[in-house]
Amino acid sequence: MSEVFDFSDVGAFRSGSFLPNPKDSSLFLSPANLVDLYLLPHKRSRVCAPFVVSEEAKQQPSIEVLPDECLFEVFRRLPGGKERSACACVSKHWLMLLSSITRDEVSVPQVNQSKSQEVDEIKADEEESNGYLSRSLEGKKATDVRLAAIAVGTAGRGGLGKLSIRGNASTRGLTNLGLKAISRGSPSLRALSLWNLSSISDEGLSDVANGCRSLEKIDLCNCPSLTDKGLIAIAMNCPNLMSVAVESCSNIGNETLQALGRFCPKLKCVSIKNCPLVGDQGIASLFTSAGHNLTKTKLESLNITDVSLAVIGHYGREMTDLSLVDLQNVNERGFWVMGKGQGLQKLGSLSVTACQGASDLGLGAVGEGCPNLKLFAVRKCLRISDNGVVSFAKVAGSLESLQIEECHMITQRGFFGILANCGEKLKALALANCLGIRDMNFGFLLAPHCDSLRSLTIRNCPGFDDSGLCLLAKICPKLTHVDLSGLESITDAGIVPLVQSSKAGLVKVNLSKCINLSDNAVSAISKLHGETIELLNLDGCRRVTDTSLIEIARNCLSLSELDVSQSGITDYGVTALAAAKQMNLQILSVAGCSLISDKSVPFLMALGKTLVGMNIQHCPGISFGATSNLLDQLWRMASVSNDHSHPFYVPVCLAESSAASSVLGLLLLAVGVSCVASWGFGRGRKPRRPILVVFSFSKPRFCRFLLWFVMQPSS
Repeated sequence: MSEVFDFSDVGAFRSGSFLPNPKDSSLFLSPANLVDLYLLPHKRSRVCAPFVVSEEAKQQPSIEVLPDECLFEVFRRLPGGKERSACACVSKHWLMLLSSITRDEVSVPQVNQSKSQEVDEIKADEEESNGYLSRSLEGKKATDVRLAAIAVGTAGRGGLGKLSIRGNASTRGLTNLGLKAISRGSPSLRALSLWNLSSISDEGLSDVANGCRSLEKIDLCNCPSLTDKGLIAIAMNCPNLMSVAVESCSNIGNETLQALGRFCPKLKCVSIKNCPLVGDQGIASLFTSAGHNLTKTKLESLNITDVSLAVIGHYGREMTDLSLVDLQNVNERGFWVMGKGQGLQKLGSLSVTACQGASDLGLGAVGEGCPNLKLFAVRKCLRISDNGVVSFAKVAGSLESLQIEECHMITQRGFFGILANCGEKLKALALANCLGIRDMNFGFLLAPHCDSLRSLTIRNCPGFDDSGLCLLAKICPKLTHVDLSGLESITDAGIVPLVQSSKAGLVKVNLSKCINLSDNAVSAISKLHGETIELLNLDGCRRVTDTSLIEIARNCLSLSELDVSQSGITDYGVTALAAAKQMNLQILSVAGCSLISDKSVPFLMALGKTLVGMNIQHCPGISFGATSNLLDQLWRMASVSNDHSHPFYVPVCLAESSAASSVLGLLLLAVGVSCVASWGFGRGRKPRRPILVVFSFSKPRFCRFLLWFVMQPSS
């Protein structure tokens, strides 16, 4: 029940003797308990009317009972973004209220002339919010409260420019209210990414459209509650929109593409994937309206037909990059009409993947209709044969890079036909996972040579053997990058002629999983190209022994990355490698080399002077004691070295079956991070030495050891 205090004796009040004992403080009503206060309006600052305090309100702080309207008026009169951010830390209630204030509602107080400079600084502070900051939320961290905090906290610190939200099955705290906070507090937002968010609907996207009119890029993936209504609002209210990506949104269809083409004059990039409601009508509307602006387009797993490809071929006048993936309803006629449309004159990159309608006829038409095509990739198209790729190579005069993958009708006849007819601009040719490659013993005219080819990749094509390599050696004399990984049929008899024919000097060579190669091939590479070779991968070459490492240490002075995993090297080879003082090896992998023992550890330590990455996992010959000794030496070397170019090692020991070792590993990680912080960041600069993290997995019978490079040296 409320108590009523009636101060009717005004005279006593004026004289200060309205209480029986003025010194008795217990008779005063505590200001902390005065919550519900009622005062009649007076011109004078004196109380002459009764006020009422309820028993229920005495339990709450006085500031919390202020109506939101009053708090709103207070908050919007705060001088700057920093002050509003400080108030947002008081409670979630204040945070959410502050996040609902837009920039237009912020009121700058009227001040006299002496404070005009301060007001100018406040305005300049607000004008700096141009969207320089980037924020990302994932999983359980994606909540409305965090979005509100981002909206308020970034307002006075450069402004939010990029926001990425990736939810999962446990994401439940994010609703349209969070996007509304972003729309009110971050008008400078330019890029928005929403992934796996089932709780976001058109209402939230409409709020973003109304509040973030500077939006330039939007990426939506697996948002089933979004429909055309939300994206239409984005298209109508964001005239600066340049890039749109929509993936696995089942309720977004043709109306969205129509709105994008109609209301977005700056639209450049469009990617639509796995949207069942998108059809020919949407694609046609988009390209007929915005085809003169679109430069990059990706269409994947859509229910479109030949009509869409015909429209693209006619209206895609500014198209430079086109990707068509898994279009099951597109036939041979669609590709043929697209090439004959004469609209893709500026197309420079084309990728066709898993399109069953792609055939030799359509491929030839595309080559003729795209005179500036420089990069072409065809993957998983089972109807493409030798005739198609050869005819394409003849008409595509500007082609610089050709990638063919999982096209099983292509044989060696087609492969060498490309090299003979590609012209003088082809620089890179890649053939991967083509099971139709076989040695067919055919006669072939070798002239003219393919002098322009610099990069050659033949990966996992089991039928390619030594005879093919010998033929390549005759027509490709200027190779610098060679990748022959997974060719189990080739031997030294095929590799050596190819190595000997290269006049430009090999730079990168990948021979992983070539199980029949021996030291002869590696020695030829080392002796002929030791001055230029920078990367050599011999992973899985069991016949490669210490002889190869001796030749590498003697000749390959420019080598920076070496992989001899699962080879036949021993401790002697590691010793020879460490003895090469002029080498500047940066990455070394000897994983799975069972012949390496504890004797190699000191020499690995010597190599550590220049290494920034080492992989020694699956080496059962290295004991746990040797591993511990290596860790200790790494610590000592890091602590006494004054050379800033030397790696800084952070050891982390993680035992697979020991919880105590895991705890020890975390402690060592903390110590290592603190050392890095005190050494570099504590002095106001970034550490100039690269950092290596050491992972050690111990088991009863062997020790697996891994050095993982995690930070490049900063300049």
